[in-house]
Amino acid sequence: MKIGILGAGNVGGTLGTRWARGGHEVVFASRHPEAEEMRELIAKAGPAARAGSIAEAIASSEILALTTPWSAVRDVLTGAGNLAGKILIDATNPLLPRLEGLEVGMSTSGGELVAGWAPGARVVKAFNTVGYNIMADPAFGAARPVMFYCGDGRAAKQTVAQLAGELGFDPQDAGPLKQARVLEPFALLWISLAVQYGFGRDISFQFLRR
Repeated sequence: MKIGILGAGNVGGTLGTRWARGGHEVVFASRHPEAEEMRELIAKAGPAARAGSIAEAIASSEILALTTPWSAVRDVLTGAGNLAGKILIDATNPLLPRLEGLEVGMSTSGGELVAGWAPGARVVKAFNTVGYNIMADPAFGAARPVMFYCGDGRAAKQTVAQLAGELGFDPQDAGPLKQARVLEPFALLWISLAVQYGFGRDISFQFLRR
């Protein structure tokens, strides 16, 4: 698959690196693709990865992973041009400063706002409920951490589920995109436990059935 990473920080850098090492063609979008930090990231990700402008990453990719801070999401999407038909993985959370809560919730969600700012894109909420360190290494012995995802298009969700499974997660369909209204607070649970309540970042959740 051809994947563009919009936001090459911890989450975007980790996902893009792992997908590139798994054989996908990855373009890390950057306003400064020749910067030293981008060269280091490309060297780590391997020959299937490269850096380019935001426009180049969008034009050359079938799938886009949105991993910017929430404060930058609207500007990135409204300046991105035509995203119609692209699978847009929304890995963001509408966090308030200092992790005090969520900017939106219950009556709408960050995922639904993303869909509104990217008309025509096939938005799937995913990779927002654990930290980048778990994305880098999801191994918990024989157990696989759950990765919930939601969206309104079956084919787009199947693609995202495949990408999650390749990384070692247990992908589970949480329903339509409006389910981001519960997945984003679920992300805040992980964040608060990991950062504020002493559990540390090496934690995750498992989905059990009986």
